[in-house]
Amino acid sequence: MTPMNTTVNTNPNGLTEMNLLHENLARAQMSERLGEAHQLQLGYQLARARRLSRKAERAAQQARLALARAL
Repeated sequence: MTPMNTTVNTNPNGLTEMNLLHENLARAQMSERLGEAHQLQLGYQLARARRLSRKAERAAQQARLALARAL
C-alpha cells in the first residue's frame, strides 16, 4: 500500500485553507442567523405596535361613546 500524497497549503498564521473555509462558512452562517433574529425582532415589534394601536383605537371609541351617552 502506497501512502497518499497530500499537500497542505498553509497561510502565514499556520491555518490550513480548509480551516479558513470552515471559519468563513461559520462566520457567514452566524451573520445569516443574526439577520434572521433581527427580522424576527422587527416582526415582534410590528405585531406589538399593531396591538397597541388597536387598543388605543378601542379606548378612543369607548371615550366617544361615553361622551355621547353623557350628552
